[in-house]
Amino acid sequence: MQLTATCTLSVTSAAGCPIVAMLRPRNGQAQQVLQESYGLQPWVASADYIDSYGNLCQRLVLPPGSTQIAVAATVEVDADIAVAPEAGATALQELPDYALLYLLQSRYCPSDKMAERALGIVNGAPPGYAQVEQIRAWIHDNLEYQYGVSTATTDALDTLAHGAGVCRDFAHVGIALCRSLRIPARIVVGYLHGLEPMDLHAWFEAFVGDRWYTFDATQDAPRGGRIVLAYGRDAADVAFISDYGDTPLEVSDMQVSVSASSV
Repeated sequence: MQLTATCTLSVTSAAGCPIVAMLRPRNGQAQQVLQESYGLQPWVASADYIDSYGNLCQRLVLPPGSTQIAVAATVEVDADIAVAPEAGATALQELPDYALLYLLQSRYCPSDKMAERALGIVNGAPPGYAQVEQIRAWIHDNLEYQYGVSTATTDALDTLAHGAGVCRDFAHVGIALCRSLRIPARIVVGYLHGLEPMDLHAWFEAFVGDRWYTFDATQDAPRGGRIVLAYGRDAADVAFISDYGDTPLEVSDMQVSVSASSV
């Protein structure tokens, strides 16, 4: 299916502010970018690079005052995500080198402290996809989707203690629980067609059966129609804007839309 996603946001800086943005999708196995536009008002020069996780990033220095960033992309994506209940866990010695990083605990995913909780949740499910799906379903059924509960410092243990959070919090819990069972897991941020309310979205992927599979604990069933913007260990790696100025950058008036295109 073809999706057209747009994101328009206004940012304000008291002084010139260097930033790194992750707002543009790139081609990959799961998606093909057919058309794209990227605008800055006022215009400033920017430079693209690919980070260590394979994400397309833009480096630029925002001028003092307000800047509007507008991104639009038409992308061919899968209408349905792959599911494989029979896929087993990949033995550690057979994991590809690039997946090993996603076994380690990280800032928002303290997996080294969550093994006992994970074993209780999977409750005898066979190692692999079935365990991850059990984790996804448990998060969906036992955590409340609620704004205002979490902050920029909330990690997976905090979310479990609160019993609530938003999409990034749900993803962190899923990732941490998977890693505690020696299943590589990573965060994904991007767009989901039909998401209500519409916003940039986060979910997670787990490496089982020799490939990555998508899991989204905010949804009650597998859903395709996803445009990926970035992958990482947790939210620290996939911020849509990272600012490095002397004064905080203010982000306001962000508008996001995703529509299915006729072909």
